[in-house]
Amino acid sequence: MAGRKSRSDRNARRRAHAGPPPLEPAPALSLRHPAVLVVLLVAAALVVTSVTHLLYDTDFWQHLLVGKVIWTQHRVPATQLWSWPAWGRPDVNYAWGFEALIWLWGSWSGLAGLFAWRWLTTLLAFGFLWAAARRMGARGFTPLVVAVLCALVYRQRSQVRPETLVAVLFAIEVWLLETRRQGGPDRTWWLVPCAWVWANVHLTWYLGFVLLGVHLADALWTAWRPPGTDPTARDAARARAAGLVRVGLACVAVSFVNPFGWRALWQPVHYVLFMRHEALYRLISELGPVDWSRNLWNGLPVLLALWALLLLWRWWRRGIDRVEILMAALFVPTALASQRLLGNLALAAFPYLARDLDEWVRARRWPRWTAAPAARAALASLACLGIAAPELSRSDPPLGIGLEWKAYPVAACDFMAQHGVRGRAFNHFRTGGYMLWRFWPDRGRLPFMDVHQAGSPELRRRYLEALARPGGWEALDREFHFDYALLARPQVPGDILPDVLDADSAWAPVFVDDAAALYVRRDGPLAALADSLGYRVLGAGHERLLAVNREMASDSMLRPRVAAELRRQIAESRTAALSHSMLANVELLDGRPEEARAEIARALAVEPRTPQAHERLGRIALSAGRPREAIAEFERELRADPASHAALLGLGLAWQEAGDVGQARAAFLRVLKRWPEDEMARVMLGGLQEGTAR
Repeated sequence: MAGRKSRSDRNARRRAHAGPPPLEPAPALSLRHPAVLVVLLVAAALVVTSVTHLLYDTDFWQHLLVGKVIWTQHRVPATQLWSWPAWGRPDVNYAWGFEALIWLWGSWSGLAGLFAWRWLTTLLAFGFLWAAARRMGARGFTPLVVAVLCALVYRQRSQVRPETLVAVLFAIEVWLLETRRQGGPDRTWWLVPCAWVWANVHLTWYLGFVLLGVHLADALWTAWRPPGTDPTARDAARARAAGLVRVGLACVAVSFVNPFGWRALWQPVHYVLFMRHEALYRLISELGPVDWSRNLWNGLPVLLALWALLLLWRWWRRGIDRVEILMAALFVPTALASQRLLGNLALAAFPYLARDLDEWVRARRWPRWTAAPAARAALASLACLGIAAPELSRSDPPLGIGLEWKAYPVAACDFMAQHGVRGRAFNHFRTGGYMLWRFWPDRGRLPFMDVHQAGSPELRRRYLEALARPGGWEALDREFHFDYALLARPQVPGDILPDVLDADSAWAPVFVDDAAALYVRRDGPLAALADSLGYRVLGAGHERLLAVNREMASDSMLRPRVAAELRRQIAESRTAALSHSMLANVELLDGRPEEARAEIARALAVEPRTPQAHERLGRIALSAGRPREAIAEFERELRADPASHAALLGLGLAWQEAGDVGQARAAFLRVLKRWPEDEMARVMLGGLQEGTAR
């Protein structure tokens, strides 16, 4: 008894010294309160910033062109006009409404207008979802923090594509349905015009019916299996279900009002049943499972874990929310299976995650100082900034207003126009959009395959075989007898076509930069061009470039020829970082380190991620007796490529030259841990140990 009494006394004294207990959560503030406005502005600024990165999508050129054609011809084309093998065949353009709208928008507003489109659609989507979250009871600062988190996941789907307009439609439907579910005004008939617009702008029209079906399932469950509900609630649920059925039938009917009728609505079904099994679509990264290396810093793992935990917490605290459960069950697995659907996941999660997190926050007891609105606003603003900082500080994609020009074959098409290159083209489909924008309706400069991979399944299969094996290219060329090939760069793993064309004496590369390589046939109508401007030494494939680099090391007579061709590439294109980088190698071999340093600097100005750029700058600085500068360059290289053997070994040498034995030893040990057979690192480490012992 005495022991228990003494412990009780100690606890009482501890409580007395601890001060007053934490306060209950402060009440929600009005939207007009200055603290709310500050956090709202911070969150909106971060949401806008998240979608303010350079445009790199290759599809939007074709969207703009098709919109232009619709407005100039005053009709929606019903035949294939966008690739020469499929020319004139029946075509179903499910995105025609978006294309007409984006051309009208962009024709008077230009590039700034395209970015304004991204800002406006993103703010509208998250604004409607925020309104839905508030209708569901989330009235604090927390929903704005969640908006920033979800916007960071959504940003990768914010290129100028139909999905941006779909995001607004998705958000409006969630807001309408949740408003009705929470007892607000019944505006669900507004879903009918949303369904009509959706069916005319994108093949994801079915998502509107998914949202409607989720709420209908909830209403039916409440109506027919009410756990302890009174007859009034049951009757209300039945009335709501009947109303949703009527609205759904109207949405189905109006969706057929499009230029292509049922065929437009069939597109997603056709893809699921047939097209998604084709090898070409299995290789498109955005159609595959989530790439976690690209989604670690944008908050996706946090979003998934937090939603799961809060969903369970709400289930335990208040009971199951069937709509939330169904939304998570539908959108999480599909997004993880197809990266293209991550934007839908971010939109679907936002209102429910915002409501649950806000309720969890308000259920906690907080310190007294957090009662002040200014303090709570400061905490929410800092949370928004902390969530956004890791993703927005990355250089991929780079923030800014403009185009990622090295993603488009601009200079290659300039060369085609200047030198009259036309005929039967072969191209990587990701170059097809810009080709169309630049040359349509010139039939001699239409792509073989556009950005939507127009053509039959057999043609797509043979296209992929042409990229993957020499025999596939030879068979396709025998059938179509191509006059020129416009290939995208850089060369991706599994694509050997540049190497095949480099080794084929029937073809000559006549233009090469970071974005594209142009080959022409030596014995066709472009033979004179191949003879006069074909590269004699360089090519565009990995194999040829690696071979030239090896030969230059032992053949000093080859270097001037290589340098001359590289300087020609640089003169023909503003996006020639790889040419600058290779020219730096020539300068290093010829013993001109400062000239090499200047070329590397020019390469980095064009492409900050130029391979081995900082490693070579480190070697140049080290050889010039500037070890501290070398250390900085090697560390930059290792941040970009932690597996760079040359940079890590150079770092050890630089620290040794700088007189820091401990840092040098640590670097050499890192080399040996990763490459145990590295003799140079072993010798250098042994020398350091002997010097220390003496």
